Amino acid sequence: MKKIIAFAAALALAVPAFAMPEFQTPAPVAYMVDLSSNAVLYSKDADRRMPPASLAKMMTVYVVFDMIKHGQLSADKQFTVRPETWTKWHGQGSTMFLSVNENVSVDNLLKGIVTLSGNDACVVIAEGISGTEQAFTDRMNDEAKKLGLTNSHFGTSNGWPDNGVTYVSARDMEKLAEATIRNFPDLYKRYYALPNFTWGKTLGKGEAIDQANRDPLLGNVAGADGLKTGHTDEAGYSFVGSAMQNGRRLILVIAGLDSFNHRKEESIKFMNWGFGAWSAKPIVSKGKQVATADVQLGSSSTVGLVAADNLAVTVPSGSNPNMTASVVYDGPLKAPIKAGDHVADLIVKTPGMADQRFPLVADKDVGQAGFFGRAWAGLMQLFG
Repeated sequence: MKKIIAFAAALALAVPAFAMPEFQTPAPVAYMVDLSSNAVLYSKDADRRMPPASLAKMMTVYVVFDMIKHGQLSADKQFTVRPETWTKWHGQGSTMFLSVNENVSVDNLLKGIVTLSGNDACVVIAEGISGTEQAFTDRMNDEAKKLGLTNSHFGTSNGWPDNGVTYVSARDMEKLAEATIRNFPDLYKRYYALPNFTWGKTLGKGEAIDQANRDPLLGNVAGADGLKTGHTDEAGYSFVGSAMQNGRRLILVIAGLDSFNHRKEESIKFMNWGFGAWSAKPIVSKGKQVATADVQLGSSSTVGLVAADNLAVTVPSGSNPNMTASVVYDGPLKAPIKAGDHVADLIVKTPGMADQRFPLVADKDVGQAGFFGRAWAGLMQLFG
């Protein structure tokens, strides 16, 4: 049963009505989320199914990260570039400039995918892991389902046009970016913010080929550290980006722009708007108890619900809106419970905005009740 604990007092003083920040962009699709509060700051056709181009490579990287995290794959593992793969991909779009029969580590292939957007690198890693690219895309789609990407499907590992088999939405790409950052923080930091990467040799002189990361935010927006650009004639110019400033992490998705420079300009403008037009308003400090929840058949009948981190809501900069809050959990909670378990959510309502939801965790271990405790609880249910 859903339990709701409402707070009668507002979290801030009521003030006159305020204007919500506005943003104008020629991009057909645009979306922004503040991860610190899960607030949606901007949404324009966020659920439209669209060709992802190289944004699809984020899912390829997610699958590889997940395998590395769970010990199923080593970054030192070497895969061989098959002649058939080289023939098909050495001149198709963005490339890592791999060579026929070259042995390349997973570590370097990941750099080739993330930094260079190498179509060849994606297929080599897909075939190396699953035998065929098709088998690997099955893994991609399995992970997409687990992440709740309801408007996405992958038919290739690199996003090459495939007559509409592969499609994504801006909301799904934000979810994928968020999952990558939250689930694999060390791997994200290692691979997604490289400014450039060198691989391959030029024909003739045999000089090393160095390519820059196409991420338009790197070096242009403070705290920028990912994620991925995309472009095909069909999809236009797109980008999923993230940056962190003063404890706030924003993720943006922008798609359907008409040029490389336009994508760069709009991405920088969009991210700067997210940090400038909005600000964080602290509401609960880390470790502070917000409420208590009932526990069924536990060594204690209640458990404290505390903030796992410092919590702050996102509000328009310069505003002090009237906010109300409630705690929601499926209760009574069932023992055993471990301290730190996510057992409830704090939901904050702000006029004119979608609800902002924050996890609350148990403040202590609660074991199962002993025999007499369970018997007593049974009697109370019988006569209560």
